[in-house]
Amino acid sequence: MTPRRAWILCTLLFFATALSFLDRQVLSVLAPELTREFGMSNQVYSRVVFAFLLSYTVMFALGGRLMDSLGTRVGLGLSVGIWSLASAAHALANGPWMLGISRFFLGIGEGACFPAATKGAVEWMPPQQRALAVGFANGGSAFGAVLAPPLTVWWTALFGWRGAFVATAVLGLLWLIAWQLAFRGLPAAASSARAQRGAGFRTLLARPEVRRFMLARFFFDPVFYFYMFWIPQYLSSERGVSLAEIGRLTWIPFFALGVTNIAAGRVSDLLVRRGYEPRRARITMMLLAALLTPASWLASTAGTAGSAIALMSVLMFAHGIWIANYITLIGDTVASSEVGTAVGLTGTCGGIAGMLSNLVVGPVVDQAGFAPVFLASAALYPAAWLILAGGRRTTASAPAKGFA
Repeated sequence: MTPRRAWILCTLLFFATALSFLDRQVLSVLAPELTREFGMSNQVYSRVVFAFLLSYTVMFALGGRLMDSLGTRVGLGLSVGIWSLASAAHALANGPWMLGISRFFLGIGEGACFPAATKGAVEWMPPQQRALAVGFANGGSAFGAVLAPPLTVWWTALFGWRGAFVATAVLGLLWLIAWQLAFRGLPAAASSARAQRGAGFRTLLARPEVRRFMLARFFFDPVFYFYMFWIPQYLSSERGVSLAEIGRLTWIPFFALGVTNIAAGRVSDLLVRRGYEPRRARITMMLLAALLTPASWLASTAGTAGSAIALMSVLMFAHGIWIANYITLIGDTVASSEVGTAVGLTGTCGGIAGMLSNLVVGPVVDQAGFAPVFLASAALYPAAWLILAGGRRTTASAPAKGFA
């Protein structure tokens, strides 16, 4: 595969992860209107959200295994197809049950997205460009989160809330067409052939380094879930910010995340080119990120909502550095044919931690406010770094393919 073709495919991975976050956040933007129309309480709405989290968490691991079995080309195409149909199904909802079923299938489709994006970037790029490619491919998610509020409002004004869900499905269809055209003329092996199938769950779970990746993600993923689901509530209840102002502020941390997702990968690759051993380069960048995360605690003590958002952006800035190098480190450690399964296992651990942490956050906030949650968020990345840095050095059992 030529470098030009590889970057075209990575650009499509970027748009796939952007679509993933765009599609899942349409419901969040429309929640006030839908809860009124369907007469849903907050408890019923939380169950609709949980339907997505449940299937998404399970499919992170199963979907990653599917990517390693089918290959990135077929597997990701199937994934986007499923979640685009699920997005369209939201437009047919006439109550919370149909909405919840649609969310469940959305999670089934989206669960494989990030294992697939990582697998493709690792397979198609040489080691000295791998972190940049992984950060770029996964960085689309942040830009999807940035675009979701204004696009959803615009689509709803033009077509109504049902039309907003249909619009996301149309974007998925357009992506599928571009995805198939991008592979024209390439041999099957270039798209991760089934013959390259790697180790299964049991084999990977037997490896200490994989278990460390899983444990580390169990520690740090709840922070990201907290920022995704609770920041608007924090700004409203403790800062007195209006809904309109929340829409103007909450995209900023995700923009910071998207920029560093890409830039941090570039810096990490430069370290490798200058002679750093890949693991050392990734771990060094992650240490920098972990040292920045105490800004999360400072956000809860900031004098204004604007300064709080600025400090939360530092945390998301750090997360971008962290996640780009964390995912790349997985790709450096396991064989390319095992990347999807390994990333999927870690994502499932993070999803379980996110579900459990969300059950804890509510009572803590009711009793003591948001300050304890921000404090815990500041400590979890350093703890995860100690878990990863304490492991012995390992390398992939088989080299990942770069440019042919």
